[in-house]
Amino acid sequence: MAAGDIKQYWAASANMAVDTGLDSLASSATYVAGWESAVIDNSSNLYEDIFISGKITVGDTAVATGTQIRIYAVGMLDDSTWPAPFDGTPSAETVDLSVIGGHAKLGAVISIDDVEDKVYYFGPFSLANLFGGVCPEKCVLFIVHATNDALAAAGGNQVTTKGVYHTVAQA
Repeated sequence: MAAGDIKQYWAASANMAVDTGLDSLASSATYVAGWESAVIDNSSNLYEDIFISGKITVGDTAVATGTQIRIYAVGMLDDSTWPAPFDGTPSAETVDLSVIGGHAKLGAVISIDDVEDKVYYFGPFSLANLFGGVCPEKCVLFIVHATNDALAAAGGNQVTTKGVYHTVAQA
């Protein structure tokens, strides 16, 4: 690489902890009861973008064909305020539809067939694309499903982040 060349780089992938709420997450027929992730904090890394990908494993009993798993990104309202009920802590949450419709950004939709214990992959999708071309300083993910069964327990689910940045070769 010659001095002054600008190259795109990717940070190492990081798996989010999903054992607090995503594992065994109950089905929500109205897509309002789901899982909030830990905060994705870009305030120090300053990535130009963050890609989100992962896998979700449905439960082992009667999974409903034609339902969905939905993955949303929810940004902060200002420097310290989240739209209720979000708070940046991994946990089960039930949201008002106005928050989903007015604030959450839909990153991925997975259509479900009638196979139990099936692994569904999603992404990668770009946080910057969801937020008008600029990666948010802080956001959380909200994952919700209506599969008619709880998601798989430990080991069946994964959510991964991967930062993107540019570097300039020095002389």
